[in-house]
Amino acid sequence: MLVGISASLSSVFVFAPKRIRRRRTPSPSPSSSNGPGSSPSCYCSSLSPLATTTLAAIQTSGIIACLRAQSGELAMKAAQAALNAGISVLEITMTTPDVFEVLQGLVQQYPSSILGVGTVLNVVGAQCAIKAGAKFLMSPAIVKDIMDDIQGDEVLYIPGVMTPSEVLTAYDAGARIVKVYPVSILGGDQYISALKKPFSHIPMVASQGITLDSIGRYLYGGASAVVLSDAIFEKEAMNKRSYDRIYELACLAAAQGKGIKRQITVENPLPRPC
Repeated sequence: MLVGISASLSSVFVFAPKRIRRRRTPSPSPSSSNGPGSSPSCYCSSLSPLATTTLAAIQTSGIIACLRAQSGELAMKAAQAALNAGISVLEITMTTPDVFEVLQGLVQQYPSSILGVGTVLNVVGAQCAIKAGAKFLMSPAIVKDIMDDIQGDEVLYIPGVMTPSEVLTAYDAGARIVKVYPVSILGGDQYISALKKPFSHIPMVASQGITLDSIGRYLYGGASAVVLSDAIFEKEAMNKRSYDRIYELACLAAAQGKGIKRQITVENPLPRPC
């Protein structure tokens, strides 16, 4: 199946992307937090309708499943197991072979899911991901070219940040959600809680080293969502092609994320789209 898709995409992913400088919409003024994992009353002033919907879906889910695989076939089957188990937001990293072909196949099979590409380091990769149907892009750092050229499109860009200065830099450049990475090394859920004190108006995704047992601490600590990699796509399960195990872990993750976010929303309602 991947061979057929690859052939149909051969003419799509070879091009020189245009650099389009967009006038950025001024960032909304900071406001007080509505509570853990929440944002101000208007959080999408510079986002397109589709990107706004993607952001809302990520905040509602609380979980972003991050898939890295050694082959396109393994990636496809592992992704199917996770999506069938109830995962609604899935990221496939750029390091996965045939990532764009896999993504396009999943977009066709799961049109209502929020599918994206991670470890995007340049505009070429970003444009290819968008052509394949990505609804969001994630990077381990702030990639200025992507910030300049992709913001405003029908795709949500989530740059990676470590420090308070990087959080503010990304937000002022147009990001409406950031990925705190590598969060477990920086201090885990306590670091997220500390960052949210001055930046209560900026949604944050916690990424790296998060386990099923720690989901609640991060979400109650202020994260809008957590990125789960090995917690769902367990190394042993991936090596053994144990898709039942991946399904089981994905079920647990999806249930925890949605349950905790539902409780947080009851206590602190999420803002309405602009």
